[in-house]
Amino acid sequence: MDGTRPGGVAQLNQGFLMQIPENAVLLRVFVGEDDRCDHRPLFEAIVLKARELHLAGATVLRGPLGFGRSSLLHTAKILRLSQDLPVVIEIVDSREKIDAFLPVLEGMMQGGLVTLEKVQVLHYRSATAAGQTASPDRPPDR
Repeated sequence: MDGTRPGGVAQLNQGFLMQIPENAVLLRVFVGEDDRCDHRPLFEAIVLKARELHLAGATVLRGPLGFGRSSLLHTAKILRLSQDLPVVIEIVDSREKIDAFLPVLEGMMQGGLVTLEKVQVLHYRSATAAGQTASPDRPPDR
């Protein structure tokens, strides 16, 4: 495949090519910024484990405001300094790879929320896979 269509080659990552089928699954993991796993931030541990297991990619999103099961409001407002801001980790890959990752994820988490939804991958390629080069003005696609 040429990397320009769904399910095509996405990017070279230490010698292996990442691929996602057109019909994939989005795994979302909602945790707190202060959550830990083996003395490192949980969101970092999840992303590193996903990479180790060759999932197609992961993105961490930090939220400036949120609340969860406890109903405590977590905010980044200066007048109300807050620890434990909300963090969302998103991983998109095939159903099979996400299903295989779920028991690993379960073993890493003490609390939080995990959701799954079906997604259609429309575009997944890096600038280098498309024959372009990344520049400081235009970072590579992720």
